[in-house]
Amino acid sequence: MPDVEESVPQKDLSDAESGPCKPQTPGRTQEGKSGPEDHSPHLMETVSNLSTTREIVANHDFHTEEEVLPPNSLEGKVKETMHSAFWDHLKEQLSATPPNFTCALELLKEIKEILLSLLLPRQIRLRSEIEETLNMDLRKQEAEHGTLDVPHLSKFILNMMTLLCAPVRDEAVQNLENITDPVQLLRGIFKVLGLMEMDMVVNYTIQSLQPHLQEHSIQYERARFQELLNTQPNLLDHTTKWLTQAVADLTTPLPTSPDTPDSSSVDCRAPNEAVNNPEPLSSSMVLSQGFLNLLLWDPENEEFPETLLMDRTRLQELESQLHQLTILASVLLVASSFSGNVLFGSPQFVDKLKRVTKALTEEFNSRPEEVMVTVSEQVSQEIHESLKNMGLAALSSDNTASLIGQLQNIAKKENCVCSVIDQRIRLFLKCCLVLGVQRSLSDLPGGLALIEVELAELGQKFVSLTHHNQQVFGPYYTEILKTLIPLP
Repeated sequence: MPDVEESVPQKDLSDAESGPCKPQTPGRTQEGKSGPEDHSPHLMETVSNLSTTREIVANHDFHTEEEVLPPNSLEGKVKETMHSAFWDHLKEQLSATPPNFTCALELLKEIKEILLSLLLPRQIRLRSEIEETLNMDLRKQEAEHGTLDVPHLSKFILNMMTLLCAPVRDEAVQNLENITDPVQLLRGIFKVLGLMEMDMVVNYTIQSLQPHLQEHSIQYERARFQELLNTQPNLLDHTTKWLTQAVADLTTPLPTSPDTPDSSSVDCRAPNEAVNNPEPLSSSMVLSQGFLNLLLWDPENEEFPETLLMDRTRLQELESQLHQLTILASVLLVASSFSGNVLFGSPQFVDKLKRVTKALTEEFNSRPEEVMVTVSEQVSQEIHESLKNMGLAALSSDNTASLIGQLQNIAKKENCVCSVIDQRIRLFLKCCLVLGVQRSLSDLPGGLALIEVELAELGQKFVSLTHHNQQVFGPYYTEILKTLIPLP
């Protein structure tokens, strides 16, 4: 295979940036057969080393969490023992008559320092409030006279934490407001403040570096892959096989059954345009089909494309999310066919039914029949109660039995409702790759309107992943596709 040019000649792959390193595809031998062993230790080590950087770049919600020590570990036991001793000592001091505020003052001083460290230079008013309310000279005088109001100061601290914490900590701060014991409250405050410090120092730094990493990770990832390719000429064998299959899917006659969840049977020149008027294959069409095929990947198939190994876990998560949305949309579609537009015209009812269904179907993969029995009973009950509350006629016994039966049938692998919904979600994802998420949302296939918000999230994740992958490996894809389809 010839060298990959620095500039990508294909219009479809124009987003693929070429870095200072000129990617080259060494001559590949045809000896032997590609197998699981082709994913060499060197490749897997490189994938592992690049995974954290890729996660930071691809996941805009990426953040670090507090390290939780195993409860039975020696370090964990020593830490817990020391912390418990300190907080028990504080409790004894505050329970004494008169109260001893020595430890409490030290804690308030440390809390003040942490709060001030979380402030930005422009937050002058908040700085003044903290300095005034947690004036340690004044609080020490109050402690000496036995008038230090720990609950009042704790409430002020919680208010400050609410203003300063990252959105990911909102729930943790809100939970502290329900704690009435002053010692437990102070202990909880310190724990959440530690997380907020981590957010400020670590996660804020990560977010600041994301644009810089985004800019340079493309060239860096490609350069590292090229280093491996120079020493392992067969490194693109699985990628070639993956693209060859995508070409075959696009050139195979369409199935006659409308229920077959075959992502190659849809086209997105416009969201609802049929494929009766075939056009010459382009690189973007093949890549879109290839990316969609990854959401149907057999976990037993070890010949995963080398260029997507870093994204394999994320693709599996997207596949799982797609399956969950298929079940959710199928339940909503069946339920709406029995309860009509009155109930499903109520956003409150739809949101409640979605919450109930999502919660009950979390274990669908492990026990589908049992889960759908529970779902059918709960959905039927929700419909019955809502109709009653609206003063509408209840479902007849025959309709109720039919509703429950159709919902339980969703557990069957060949269920036609699930098959159609699955195919339509894949059509939506294909349109996202071709037209963009927002344009695809404007003309959703039938039966998907009720999960529009969830589809937008799924589509954006899928597009972001595939876009970054094409930017890194676009030149290699172009060279492979030259051997598979005629390119302009």
